[in-house]
Amino acid sequence: MLASLWYSERARNWTAQICLLLACVAVFTWLYDNTVTNLTARGIRVGLDFLGRQANFPISESVVDYDPSDTFFWAFVVGLTNTLFLSLIAIVLSTLLGLLVGLGRRSSNPLTAAVTGVYITAIRNTPLIVQLLFWYALATTALPSPRNAFNPVAGIFVSLRGVYLPRLHVEGDTNLLWAIAAVGAALLVAAVRYRRSHERLTSRLISMGIVAYLAAGIGIAAIAGLDASITLPELKGFNFVGGMRLSSEFSAIIIGLVIYTSAFIAEIIRGGIDAVGKGQWEAGRAIGLTDRQTLSKIVIPQALRIIIPPMTTQYLSTVKNTTLALAVGYPELGLVVGTVINQTGQAIESIVIMLAVFLSISLSVSLFMNWYNRRVALVQR
Repeated sequence: MLASLWYSERARNWTAQICLLLACVAVFTWLYDNTVTNLTARGIRVGLDFLGRQANFPISESVVDYDPSDTFFWAFVVGLTNTLFLSLIAIVLSTLLGLLVGLGRRSSNPLTAAVTGVYITAIRNTPLIVQLLFWYALATTALPSPRNAFNPVAGIFVSLRGVYLPRLHVEGDTNLLWAIAAVGAALLVAAVRYRRSHERLTSRLISMGIVAYLAAGIGIAAIAGLDASITLPELKGFNFVGGMRLSSEFSAIIIGLVIYTSAFIAEIIRGGIDAVGKGQWEAGRAIGLTDRQTLSKIVIPQALRIIIPPMTTQYLSTVKNTTLALAVGYPELGLVVGTVINQTGQAIESIVIMLAVFLSISLSVSLFMNWYNRRVALVQR
């Protein structure tokens, strides 16, 4: 019987895979044991118990509240939220800018096509770290002092200290607002899914429902005693107070990431549109559509099937490129991890946490983009 199993190709394949798995487990076990033994011999603490200790270091800016008296675990959370916030804004803005540049690259206007072509070529062939340092130097040297800040629109000021914007301030229990927003998002998703199988539920009805829900939410918030107001930045002394501040470091990393990523996205979009046959444009004109309507209703939906896979790779690169923010001093996860290592000396644990976080973010982005790719893919019957 053993001889017959050996001559079975499936049995041999399974045996080889099991042996390879055991060999990998043995190698990682040896590495782990050897590392722990060597660190212990040098008096270096090993384990994750440091996460519960007090951090005792500041973080210059954060999306969530942070205090140096918080734990190292919360410092990691702050770094993670900064990274997610940075990634989300960079992906959204670079996609919008990339779409405009990609369409401009295809423009029949020779000046527009030439300018966008030079933009794409110059940006794609310049290292990202160099661009980030350039924008940071520009933000910290070329802009005026707070007393002479640019004021393009009422309530918005641009200076060496950063960008100051109006801020919505809510007094009271904000958990109610988050609950209203969560329920509203769930209802909107349900309405969109329901609309696919019920033609009577038009976009106009959905829009009216959104307006009614917002009115009801505002009424509930008013009854619950929530008070919302807008605070504007004001110059007092040598700096602005009030409002919301976007630091020079944040502005530099956002501008650099958006401009760099948009150049790659522009080429992806241009290539996807060019891959759609010219007959589709002619068909659109034949039924009386303008070029803009043909692009939005016929060409773009078909081009998405080509655009989505390389766009996924570009989004993943954008998330990983956020680690370069430490070059300009923005406290994303990489900078926080470096500070934690200097404070605790536990480099291996901190780097493993960082690797696990970025792996989780990348897998989440891939899963979402793969799901969307399946939605727009052609169904073979």
